[in-house]
Amino acid sequence: MLALYDRDERRDVDDPGMRREVEDGVVRLVDQVGTDSMVVHSHLDALGADAAIRREAAYFDRLGHNVEWKLYAHDEPQDLHERLLAQGFTAEEPDAIMALDLSQVPPALLEPVPAFIRRLTDADMLKDATRVHEAVWPEKKSKLAERLAYLLRNDSARLSVYAAYMDGEPVSAARIHFSDRSAFASLWGGATLPGYRGRGLYTALLAVRLQEAKRRGARFLTIDAGPMSRPIVEKYGFRLLTFAQAHVRRIGSRSAP
Repeated sequence: MLALYDRDERRDVDDPGMRREVEDGVVRLVDQVGTDSMVVHSHLDALGADAAIRREAAYFDRLGHNVEWKLYAHDEPQDLHERLLAQGFTAEEPDAIMALDLSQVPPALLEPVPAFIRRLTDADMLKDATRVHEAVWPEKKSKLAERLAYLLRNDSARLSVYAAYMDGEPVSAARIHFSDRSAFASLWGGATLPGYRGRGLYTALLAVRLQEAKRRGARFLTIDAGPMSRPIVEKYGFRLLTFAQAHVRRIGSRSAP
């Protein structure tokens, strides 16, 4: 499953609003909506790694883009983390990459979805999801609403966004991404306001997205799970594939000579 994940979700990935480029062992996604690009896959050796990192840093500096190099625990060389730090990248907390075989779904996730869960289908409705995300992660305020609106306008089949409402207000939100080129549907952005946690909202949003993925023929679900979400998805049968850690280099960061 990990080999399939590496192929479909990294090496061969495509993403609306991003231009996929491959150069000398590196797969990059260049942001066409904003200025937040990514390196999603690399196949490097110890001799060429530093030169490749410098090349990518210089490339995105010329574009005026921030870049996130997503480093996976099984990537080579084994000291790639230290090499990225030396070139001006800052490491964030690692996530657990989890996956669920959709032929083995626990019955609890196939129960009817509660009425307070709604799918958000236009740009105005997306504001409800971004309100939740910005309240939960104020340090990560970004152009999320703009990017999601772009996806809905240009390739709506690739994205579904859901929110949970209490007393008419959005209190939890999450989304799912699809690709015809991948065996995986991917879960993103699950967040619940602190005062509404422990009420099953995260699980309800997990269930609605899982049910959509099954209807649409995905083989697997995957999620980058943090410390709060990992115990929940493990309870429903998600398996650990590996760990991933974002290394971010912002515009103007200094590299080692």
